[in-house]
Amino acid sequence: MKFGDFIKVKGLGSASGFRENLRRLEVDMPCDDEALQGDASPMAQPLRLGERTVGNRWCVQPMEGWDGEADGRPTELTRRRWQRFGASGAKLIWGGEAVAVRHDGRANPRQLVLQPHTLSGIARLRETLAAEHRRAMGSDSGLMIGLQLTHSGRFCKPDDPSRMEPRVLFRHPLLDGRFGPPERIRILEDGDIRALIEDFVVAAKRAREIGFDFVDLKHCHGYLGHEFLAAKTRAGDYGGSLHNRTRFLRELVAGIRAEAPGLDIGVRLSAMDQVPFRPDPDRSTPDVLGPGVPVDFAGALPYRYGFGTDETDPAQCGLAEAVGFIEIARSLGIRLFNITLGSPYYNPHLTRPAIYPPSDGYQPPEDPLLGVMRHLATVRDLKHRFPDLVFVGSGYTYLQEFLPHVAQAAVREGWTDFVGLGRLMLSYPELPADLLAGRDMQRKRLCRTFSDCTTAPRNGLVSGCYPLDAQYKKSPEMATLARVKKEARLA
Repeated sequence: MKFGDFIKVKGLGSASGFRENLRRLEVDMPCDDEALQGDASPMAQPLRLGERTVGNRWCVQPMEGWDGEADGRPTELTRRRWQRFGASGAKLIWGGEAVAVRHDGRANPRQLVLQPHTLSGIARLRETLAAEHRRAMGSDSGLMIGLQLTHSGRFCKPDDPSRMEPRVLFRHPLLDGRFGPPERIRILEDGDIRALIEDFVVAAKRAREIGFDFVDLKHCHGYLGHEFLAAKTRAGDYGGSLHNRTRFLRELVAGIRAEAPGLDIGVRLSAMDQVPFRPDPDRSTPDVLGPGVPVDFAGALPYRYGFGTDETDPAQCGLAEAVGFIEIARSLGIRLFNITLGSPYYNPHLTRPAIYPPSDGYQPPEDPLLGVMRHLATVRDLKHRFPDLVFVGSGYTYLQEFLPHVAQAAVREGWTDFVGLGRLMLSYPELPADLLAGRDMQRKRLCRTFSDCTTAPRNGLVSGCYPLDAQYKKSPEMATLARVKKEARLA
């Protein structure tokens, strides 16, 4: 079978049917019988964060845009997405988008960059989002808008969507050569890192000047901030011990506190990671990719190239390193954490549970509900360990019809403080607003995790929901996407 023996969520019918499927999978996921609406819902409750009050428990996750100008300014498509984020009703906007702090750190040639010539356009994005939120919700009271600052490290493609220009911290026996020829890999020296820290600080200062409430210092998904945490084999000030591997974060925070006082800081963290996965060659056919299996890592043991990864069996992962990192971040005064897992580049089933893979992926190696539960349990365990901190959870989109039932139960039971929504914001951004207002959920707009929003930009097309958003479904790029999927054995 193409998708194993997985039961599709949309066919489970009711909350009781969903829970019965969870029991079959031996998954102890919280799920309420009824999706509460309006002020009765745990999702409608405000939360105090320092001197701010965030008005509800919905969060818009940051996503990497592929629709900016070549010089890093937003386009009308970018503004449309941010307008829709405002219409969502979510009161916590975690960046809306990953924004590079300089050109060579872009993950694609159409990613936004925070530079002097882009400031007015990015400021208008924030203003557009806030104005649409006021229109949809009646007020922007309790709205907190951040900006995710990033350098893409190993996954830099600043000038050509087909040309990787990796900027890395150490040689990686399993990733070097997988993302661009080894001869194009540049290892950053300590002086390069100090210059980059200055760029981050300047970007944070600019973000505050144009009205953002906080910045996210991105440490996830295999990008440069995340790679710092795995730099165990690196010599010098930024590698080896956890103290050294968090020096980048510590120096960033010190610089931002000095140059942008009053600006809040959050961190999106891949709390655990695994080795890269690939389609199982023994179960692949001419028509269908096989399920994901770990690449051969025998020659890379002990595996000292991951964060939250078991060094003796890197197909396994654990939370001990994430706990150590969060303790250090808490000592720096950081209180806001957005938790994710792995990397969408080399183990997408870990990061984005889905039944349909992206073009450069593989069929799911497990029922995606197991992946959702891994996300929920990770945040639950971290929240239990750090009850004084504020956490945003990820991985909810695959729940589809039952997302509201699980989200409110997770918040009410203290598993998480906020429920973050990513891909769903592209197909049905108004879901939180509908639920908060007591309106029926629009099932036809629910994301079914076709992964087109990943496949399209990975192949140089603009980002968006091609199956469900008419803006993209009726675009000329749709035919190109269909061809790409067929060639990748996905359609």
